[in-house]
Amino acid sequence: MKIWFTEDQTDGVRLGLKVESLLWKETTAYQELVVANTESYGRLLVLDGAVQTTIGDEFVYHEMITHVPLSLHPHPRKVAVIGGGDGGAIREILKHPSVEEAHLIEIDEKVVEASRRFFPEIAVGLDDDRAFLHYTDGIQWVKDAHDFDVIIVDSTDPVGPAEGLFVPEFYRSIYEALGEHGILVAQSESPFLQPHLIQRVMTGIAQSFPVTRLYLASIPTYPSGLWSFSLGAKGDLVSEVRPELRDMPTRYWTPQIQRSCFDLPKFVEELVR
Repeated sequence: MKIWFTEDQTDGVRLGLKVESLLWKETTAYQELVVANTESYGRLLVLDGAVQTTIGDEFVYHEMITHVPLSLHPHPRKVAVIGGGDGGAIREILKHPSVEEAHLIEIDEKVVEASRRFFPEIAVGLDDDRAFLHYTDGIQWVKDAHDFDVIIVDSTDPVGPAEGLFVPEFYRSIYEALGEHGILVAQSESPFLQPHLIQRVMTGIAQSFPVTRLYLASIPTYPSGLWSFSLGAKGDLVSEVRPELRDMPTRYWTPQIQRSCFDLPKFVEELVR
């Protein structure tokens, strides 16, 4: 018998992954959480029916949402991740020798618990002395935050509780929580399947940040396989990758990718023009 996990990514697009075994399923206080082992991408984390991460391609997302902004900041010391309970972003942030504090703000403690148990290679950074975990609502947390160098919004899709992570008021709160050279990065979905969301996010960020940029990465299990990240900066961005980062252990990000990921296809340029 063949068992398949199917995600309805849009009303007209589905992703199907052949499942070898179901490892965990529970309804938390916030969402349905499923962990399964798939034939093609290894272990899979699903929240409310949507793929969050897989062992096979997680490195692309986690490296690109972290190393791009941290490389553009002159000296990132204090970094926060809103969402991202699997710990992958924290793992990558802690590869930067200048980072002194990496804060994870995750509303659902069960996501962290499942990640520690089933995705130890992703969650490994959560046990670092520089990692600080906050089990609370990110929208409220950021209102009290201050003097951060980089804040990363590693959120689920903009439905339900996550809807508030995609509005101009939230980006304004992040602006105020950032220091002098502060940078915001938020995942902003697929230019093929959610172009209007990209425009909405970039417009919202531009209401607070004088510098805005969009960049792309290829993530096979995310809708369409082409993913976008929206960036806002308080000022000028570092143009060259610092020497200590050039040999950083990565699988997708490189200094060359750092430069090229902002070179957008024409149809994406037109979205954000």
